[in-house]
Amino acid sequence: MTAAAPWPYPFWIAHRGAGKLAPENTLAAFGLGLSHGYRMAECDVTLSADGVAYLLHDERLERTTDGRGVAVEQSWDALSRLDAGAWHGARHAGEPLPSLATLAGFAQARGLALNLEIKPGPGDDARCGRIAAAETARLWAGRSPLPLMSSFSRVALQAARDAAPGLPRAHLFEWLPADACEQALDLGCVAIVAHFSGLDAAAISLAHAAGLRVLSYTVNDAAVAERLRAAGIDGLITDAIDRFDPATG
Repeated sequence: MTAAAPWPYPFWIAHRGAGKLAPENTLAAFGLGLSHGYRMAECDVTLSADGVAYLLHDERLERTTDGRGVAVEQSWDALSRLDAGAWHGARHAGEPLPSLATLAGFAQARGLALNLEIKPGPGDDARCGRIAAAETARLWAGRSPLPLMSSFSRVALQAARDAAPGLPRAHLFEWLPADACEQALDLGCVAIVAHFSGLDAAAISLAHAAGLRVLSYTVNDAAVAERLRAAGIDGLITDAIDRFDPATG
């Protein structure tokens, strides 16, 4: 896939599966996003100590599971036994942390496209990028569209590129630097993803002229969404899955 290729992804993307309406990065969240009409979801991929790719946003376990400690220091056997749903509400109690393999089966069976953000644990950027990309390439071999792999970490993106050069990649930025396009192109990315506050028509046009697509996070306000749509944005990541109509994208 090249930057000039037709863009295969939906405009609206459900953040961490279903925004705030279900426990993030769980199958319950992806199912809820689908029920609201979303055909693409963003989620966070990290690694266990023994190299299993699974979904978790934070470096530590306390916020979204009943576990404790630094996640990357724990085995998949231990992580797979954690409750990743009760923190959000009793009806989600017992919801597990999904492996990337479990998510692949779920998404492929339902036609759900994915933006997989590589979220390395402390000091684990290269290993996480390499294994996450290699596993994604294996799980989605022969499938279309391939997941869009993204990361804030240049080390993780470089490792992902080297491990699975055929996967599309996006460079994540919190604040868009002047050389964002150059940084993304240097890593063979097809897109940049940036916080909405740093994007305007000029920045989007500059990226398009460089052959890059542009996505924005986390857009929950209708006025911001309309401003970015008018500026030519290629996709919006939102928590507000119950307030936007994904059929409009």
